[in-house]
Amino acid sequence: MNSPIRDQGISLRQAALIGGIGVLIMVFAAPFAEFAVYAKLVVPGNVEETVRNIAANRGLFLAGLFAYLVTFICDVLVAWAFYILLTPVNRSLSLLTAWFRLVYTVIALVAMFKLASVFRLVTTPDHAMLVGADQLHAQVLLLLNSFRYEWSAGLILFGIHLGLLGYLVYRSGYIPRILGVLLVISGPGYLLYYSSPYLFPNADLQFVMITFFAEPVFMIWLLARGWKIEVPTASKE
Repeated sequence: MNSPIRDQGISLRQAALIGGIGVLIMVFAAPFAEFAVYAKLVVPGNVEETVRNIAANRGLFLAGLFAYLVTFICDVLVAWAFYILLTPVNRSLSLLTAWFRLVYTVIALVAMFKLASVFRLVTTPDHAMLVGADQLHAQVLLLLNSFRYEWSAGLILFGIHLGLLGYLVYRSGYIPRILGVLLVISGPGYLLYYSSPYLFPNADLQFVMITFFAEPVFMIWLLARGWKIEVPTASKE
């Protein structure tokens, strides 16, 4: 009979540290990709300048793609670690929570390949000569918009993941309940913010982003206190 302390050889304390490290990597990789690369090279409303920026900064654009890829790989790692960490609370619900994050990650990865296609279009001279500048710009604009809309749609599922994660954390008994409350609040925040382009296109919901800090706060606790988790002696149903 398997001990409740371990799941496939990984202890809860190890899972906490792995999850914390995974989120820590994402905290650096995602903002780099979003703000140091994407926001710098992609000019809203000016696809011509965007194409010139990407063509002139190929290395930076590839670095951004790599940062996105690292982020989404870490999402898989974190989903696995959090599943193990919260299995003693409720195995079935912990698995469902992990699946929501994994499905989001698949959507994000598919969206990321749109950026890879943009890079190929911009850096392949023969393509521009064959289709012409106007057609190239139209293709690039379509791919960039698809990337943003598909990733935003995936983040709606990520919001559901955070809500379920918060509930499990709150019920755990070995993680502070306040962290569960923050995560539960963050879930609807993601749902509201990333569904707004479809439901409330004219609403200014920037204030909702304050709820996005729940997972980094959880990360800090996992890294600082995760190795001291008091392992429960029995699973909760």
